[in-house]
Amino acid sequence: MSDAELVLRSTRVITPEGTRAASVAVSGGTITDVLPYDAPVPRGARLEDAGDHVVLPGLVDTHVHVNDPGRTEWEGFWTATRAAAAGGITTLVDMPLNSLPPTTTVENLRVKQEAAAGRAHVDVGFWGGALPGNTGDLRPLHEAGVLGFKAFLSPSGVAEFPHLDREQLARSMAGIAAFDGLLVVHAEDPQRLAAAPRPGGPEYARFLASRPRDAENAAVAHLVAQARRLRARVHVLHLSSGDALPLLAEARAEGVRVTVETCPHYLTLTAEEVPDGASEFKCCPPIREAANRDLLWRALADGTIDCVVTDHSPATADLKTDDFATAWGGISGLQLSLAAVWTEARGRGHSLEDVARWMSAHPARLVGLDGRKGAIAPGRDADFAVLDPDAAFTVDPAALQHRNRVTAYAGRTLTGVVRSTWLRGQRIAADGEFTGPRGRLLTRAR
Repeated sequence: MSDAELVLRSTRVITPEGTRAASVAVSGGTITDVLPYDAPVPRGARLEDAGDHVVLPGLVDTHVHVNDPGRTEWEGFWTATRAAAAGGITTLVDMPLNSLPPTTTVENLRVKQEAAAGRAHVDVGFWGGALPGNTGDLRPLHEAGVLGFKAFLSPSGVAEFPHLDREQLARSMAGIAAFDGLLVVHAEDPQRLAAAPRPGGPEYARFLASRPRDAENAAVAHLVAQARRLRARVHVLHLSSGDALPLLAEARAEGVRVTVETCPHYLTLTAEEVPDGASEFKCCPPIREAANRDLLWRALADGTIDCVVTDHSPATADLKTDDFATAWGGISGLQLSLAAVWTEARGRGHSLEDVARWMSAHPARLVGLDGRKGAIAPGRDADFAVLDPDAAFTVDPAALQHRNRVTAYAGRTLTGVVRSTWLRGQRIAADGEFTGPRGRLLTRAR
């Protein structure tokens, strides 16, 4: 490591081969070596000693609604990426909706990229959108560098991003499969939702009944059947129904190209604890019962679920009314995702190596960034999260970097404090202090 500019040392570094005491050498923003802990520091290199804190690969969050431009009163690149940096996330992928315009054409992608340029504290990639009637835009968006395409099978909640019916889904999936792109899907069946009891008022149980598991299960089954028929790559977004897991496991065993994510709120929160009127807990699909949560954890352990990502979807406080029928559905989780998942994971006997796999390595692989992100290994970007895994804190909304500090985690005690976050060998956040924005805009590897 004679040309190293930085050596980051810790007694606990999480590498693809396991956790070990190591010195990580960095040059030009890239990891050049992972060496024994006591390797000599070359002349001119800066040594940063993390002591016994755990050095993880920077997290990769592939499901974030930044809402910029167009709904920047909800969130924006500056605030979202600061929140990400505070939570150990060094790469995020922005969803194509809730911004105006949505990312459904190359022209609209350029608008989004201009909004992000110079304002991102972490690296940012972009999803394109698959809408009724925009199949002609899919290949151009792919060639322009989007990492894949988002579609809804039920209404999205915003008029400018309509959902696909079954025929439109088949058409979009076939078009994306033609260039081996990735289709990521909000899977709830609109007919099952229409047949469910109507939500209304402050009762969480009533809202939960309005988004039944069978709506997810039916949509996932149809998605898998289409992926099998078209030999397409598909990804199930924010899975909350444990009932869909056997079907997904069977499909994967058959070779169907389907991957799955879930979210911190489904793994750490339960329907039984949601107070009536507390719409900061509202999301779609919904937070379900504790027994269902256990099924999701088992699926993470056996590999049926690949990734844990936030689905960070904020809104202004006035949209979070106490009526679950009308309140905006979305949970803000960027800054707290690592601590929330680690708190629950350690209680269930999982390791930080597991967490790094679910929240860094696998999301990076999903979007084709695993040549650069997702691991502490030579040739990867020098992106790190330095975590004190035993330190506990109580969530104070006033300490969050999100533009709107509404959180379902308020008042909860979580374990795991991010002491610093590093992007390409530069410390970008430490103990509540931030550098200026150093994030880059990422595109699909060609």
